[in-house]
Amino acid sequence: MRLHNSLTGKVEEFTPADPGAVRMYHCGPTVYKRQHIGNFRAFVLADLLRRTFEMQGRSVTQIMNITDVGHLTEDDVADASGEDKLQKEAARRKLDPWQIAREEEENFKQDLAVLGILPAHHYPRATEHVPEMIAMIEKLLEDGHAYEAEGNVYFDVASFDRYGALSGNTLSELEAGASGRVEQRSEKRHPADFALWKRDPKHLMQWDSPFGRGFPGWHIECSAMARKYLGDTLDIHTGGPDNKFPHHECEIAQSECVTGQTFVRHWIHCGWLEIGGEKMSKRAGTLYTVPQLVEKGYSGADLRLYLLRQHYRSPLPFDLALIDEAAKTRAKLDNFVHYEMADRPEREDDPAVATAIETAQRDFAAALEDDLNTSVALAVIHEFMTAINRADPGAADAARAVAQMREFDQIFGVLSDAPARGDDDAEIDKLVAERDAAREAKDWARADELRDALGERGIELLDSPDGTRWRRK
Repeated sequence: MRLHNSLTGKVEEFTPADPGAVRMYHCGPTVYKRQHIGNFRAFVLADLLRRTFEMQGRSVTQIMNITDVGHLTEDDVADASGEDKLQKEAARRKLDPWQIAREEEENFKQDLAVLGILPAHHYPRATEHVPEMIAMIEKLLEDGHAYEAEGNVYFDVASFDRYGALSGNTLSELEAGASGRVEQRSEKRHPADFALWKRDPKHLMQWDSPFGRGFPGWHIECSAMARKYLGDTLDIHTGGPDNKFPHHECEIAQSECVTGQTFVRHWIHCGWLEIGGEKMSKRAGTLYTVPQLVEKGYSGADLRLYLLRQHYRSPLPFDLALIDEAAKTRAKLDNFVHYEMADRPEREDDPAVATAIETAQRDFAAALEDDLNTSVALAVIHEFMTAINRADPGAADAARAVAQMREFDQIFGVLSDAPARGDDDAEIDKLVAERDAAREAKDWARADELRDALGERGIELLDSPDGTRWRRK
């Protein structure tokens, strides 16, 4: 398995601590609002990784956190500023922040289910792991990697000489950039020092600690939860491109200063979901949630295939026309399984079918093992369907082809369990039968007329010596 490692900037052999097992941590949602479709690209990536490892026969432990406190509104600098996102939303909606957090966590899990994303083995909440965070902060203070100032506790970035290795941000560049910001915290030793514990009497979610009553910083939360469930060194840590800095950079620094061990063996980040060449963001007002897209007529499988069609590291343009294309592709996969391979006559096995299956299995695995190349894997599936249709298989071979498609779908997760029947299926069956009768009577004009009429309704006819089948385009 070869994967791109964000830390080295190279595609390299993935080597977990235990070759038969993988321990993965994925940055989950901040549960103050419903997640938009751009957020789900990172969550689909996490799911793709898990499914691929399981296809390889490895056991996987997958952890995805729930951030329900401590994530501030201005999070693009090391020491985020502004209001706590959850508290700000609670004030806007005049609701208790705990209530909002639980409601949005449930919404998030519902959206995961719609997109066919397998549930993680644990969804630890930040608010339920404050003791673990406090223990790490105490260790950082004890070892001189953190300091208290004006009631807050900060991580001393100068104490960790590898700070910036993941994102490429050097301390001198960060200091120069900070000099141009309007507000700077004078109590900090370095502008990039980030808060591990914050004190704010107005904050609604607070805990007692040796450093005073307050709440944790966003970065320490993931370090504490990842360590509790996966140990000092993780095999894989994933996230969106915006997580790389500052969040993941800060996680590395504080975790490695506590444990003295490599925090993560392999970092993986997906590309942006873009509109007009810019990332989909709430600030730009260009977001769609999963329910909003479902209301537009798309299925969760359509959205999932849209997010998987392009290589995970490439920027993915957001356009409803692209989701339409994904929906058509998904329909073709479904048609192959439920219509093209259905009701096949008994016939001797064809060696060409066995060859097509063997070739597709090899090429599909090779595509995924080459940095999760889903676009190539989808091309393999299309080539496979073409080869099978060319062979015109009998019932037994068709069943094998369908079984193989189901195996492919263990990765893509977009096939329906049963063919979708439309309200007009019976009428279409009648027209197809009428066309068959016209062909039998050599009434070619009528047969062509019926084919054209069916085509205008989006119906494609599949003629064969064994009869005519149809599918929706």
